[in-house]
Amino acid sequence: MPRSVNSVASRARRKKVLSQTRGNFGSRKNVITVAKNTLDKGMGYAYRDRRKKKGEFRSLWIQRINAGVRQYGMSYSQFIGNLEKKGIELNRKTLADLAMNHPEAFRTIVEKVK
Repeated sequence: MPRSVNSVASRARRKKVLSQTRGNFGSRKNVITVAKNTLDKGMGYAYRDRRKKKGEFRSLWIQRINAGVRQYGMSYSQFIGNLEKKGIELNRKTLADLAMNHPEAFRTIVEKVK
C-alpha cells in the first residue's frame, strides 16, 4: 500500500501561516519554521494586549478626569468619593468625555459633588 500524504492540506496550512505573517521583515515572512514562531509570539501578544488595552483606557480616563477636576480645586479621589456619596452613577469613560469635550456639563457635575 503506498504512503498517503495529504499535500493539499499541508500546503494550505503553510500558506495560512505565511499569509498571516505577511509584512514581517526578512525570513519571518517566507520561511515556514521562522514564520510559525513569529506568528505564535504575535498571537500571544495580541491576546495579552486585548486585555491590557482595557486597563490602559481606564488609566487614561482617570488622568483626564483628574485634570478636569483639579481646575475646580479637588483631587480625583475626593471627586470619585463624593460622587459615590451623592449617588451619581456615571462611569469613568463618560466623565472623561465630559471633561474633554463638554466642560460646562462637567462643571455642573463638579458643583453638585462639592
